[in-house]
Amino acid sequence: MLQSNGFTLWLTGMAGSGKSTLANYLGIRFKTVGRKAEVLDHDEVGPVLTKELGTSKEERLVQMARLGFLAKLLTRNDCIVIAAAISPHREARDKIRKEIGRFVEVFVDCPTETLIERDTKGLYKKALAGELPNFTGVTEPYDTPQHAEVTVHTDVETVEMAAERVVQTLVNIGYLKPDEAKSMVGKRLRPIVVAKGKAGKPAKGGKDAKVAGKDAKAGKPGKAAARSAGHAKPPASAHKARLAKRE
Repeated sequence: MLQSNGFTLWLTGMAGSGKSTLANYLGIRFKTVGRKAEVLDHDEVGPVLTKELGTSKEERLVQMARLGFLAKLLTRNDCIVIAAAISPHREARDKIRKEIGRFVEVFVDCPTETLIERDTKGLYKKALAGELPNFTGVTEPYDTPQHAEVTVHTDVETVEMAAERVVQTLVNIGYLKPDEAKSMVGKRLRPIVVAKGKAGKPAKGGKDAKVAGKDAKAGKPGKAAARSAGHAKPPASAHKARLAKRE
């Protein structure tokens, strides 16, 4: 069986967290080293792939299944796919990971307060006022990744810093060569080996654990714990806004 050189980078995070900015930046950098790369931004491909679907959980799962299928087709044809989608449901992301295989989850994290501040369209304010139902992070939960290979924090990291950490992870798991990484980020990045705990899992306390060695040779991505787990709950202001509306 032929081994594909493609892989999928799945950027997940709440609206306005910086997924599209990071995805487009990475797409440009991959092409500078001669790698085929396609950015699948749900804001752009959604109107074509999922035009008839709404925002219920069931419809969102269908949206992600379609985007994941497209990513799978491109990946197995030696393309690097950078998918940028809120994809709030962990079950959908885990299913896509299983189907694609060569899959790297990137959690684009950003505090809700910062998202509201940078929201030029006023979507968060409308959602807090009860004008936008099924808005992820306000009236609907966001399932924080539990096994993201890398987590970037766009409230404190520039796009260049975030991209470098993604590229370092790709070097660690063997999806990129050090020379390619050097051309992409301007410095030579070598694989970093992290001490493992029981059952081959990264030792506790490590952030964005990057596993080389056997996993890299096998073409398997190492797992990393995201900064936080569980659901991203709607802010308290959302509850107050709903109470005010009822009164």
